[in-house]
Amino acid sequence: MDRKKVVVGMSGGVDSSVAAYLLKEQGYDVVGATMQIWQDEERDAVEENGGCCGLSAVEDARRVAEVLDIPHYVMNFKREFRTHVMDYFTREYLAGRTPNPCIACNRYVKWESMLRRSMEIGADYIATGHYARVIQTAEGRYALRTSATARKDQTYALYSLTQEQLRRTLLPVGEYTKEEIRGIAEKAGLPVAHKPDSQEICFIPDHDYAAYIEREAGGRVPPAGNFVTEDGRVLGRHRGITHYTVGQRKGLNLALGHPVFVTEIRPETDEVVIGEAEDVFRGGLVCDHISYMGMAGLPAPREVTAKIRYAHAGERCVIERVEEDVIRCTFRQPVRAVTPGQAVVFYDEDGCVLGGGVIRCPLS
Repeated sequence: MDRKKVVVGMSGGVDSSVAAYLLKEQGYDVVGATMQIWQDEERDAVEENGGCCGLSAVEDARRVAEVLDIPHYVMNFKREFRTHVMDYFTREYLAGRTPNPCIACNRYVKWESMLRRSMEIGADYIATGHYARVIQTAEGRYALRTSATARKDQTYALYSLTQEQLRRTLLPVGEYTKEEIRGIAEKAGLPVAHKPDSQEICFIPDHDYAAYIEREAGGRVPPAGNFVTEDGRVLGRHRGITHYTVGQRKGLNLALGHPVFVTEIRPETDEVVIGEAEDVFRGGLVCDHISYMGMAGLPAPREVTAKIRYAHAGERCVIERVEEDVIRCTFRQPVRAVTPGQAVVFYDEDGCVLGGGVIRCPLS
């Protein structure tokens, strides 16, 4: 019987390298592919930050492929990465929202583009080193379930994958802890067994988002404006809305005698709203751009657990559809820093991803 062919997206890190190793051990015909999506950084910067998409990533992935005795290719997705990730990141910040570029990269580059290219070369599946598990629900839908280790679970960043993408996806790392993965890599003799994890935003290695946006946007960068209270009282001047996000405390340079926080960004007036610690907590949110995964739709209100950021532990809530592509989420307990532009992801009691959307606005 012919072996199933799987193209493994190899970032040069330990997780994707072990994914390739595990699948080969399971009898798959494994092909390694590194997505060349950002290669204009200085090599030292990429290596120092553990970059997942620079020249060093290609070299590390190729070394692992040699150890595993599997073919290795480089797939150039620079154009797709520019359109769906970098331009999107800049556009969202200019609009006063805080985007999650890794979610966009997963959906449109690491899956949509790589899956299409992999199918063209005869693959049956694609695979990555993400900490998540693909399951099929009792209703026959494909979905993700949280990984064996809650600390490394990455289902939040994968909530927007489609049914066809999930049907063609293998995620072998999701059954292990990070420590177990490093142990497997060491035992298999993989040269990246102790390589540091990559940073979240690979195309901004210095983490200076505002400077990056200024370079990308040119004259479109919003000007300095006012820090204001909720009722409009001016507290001072800020450097421009791209320097701030909801929940931020540091870097405000406001001498008010006690800590204050960003509670809202108003791009239409270039105002940044400042409040007290309790003002950052919200009782709900409205989201749009809905992606359904473990559920086919939302015909009636449903109680779920919602995560509003990658590191959020989750909060019980009731979700209900208010328009065709809009869901309202009401939390049992107020949640801190509901941030427009970030994703909200819904889970059932077994850790299955039901779906999610993009936060449009918080509710009081």
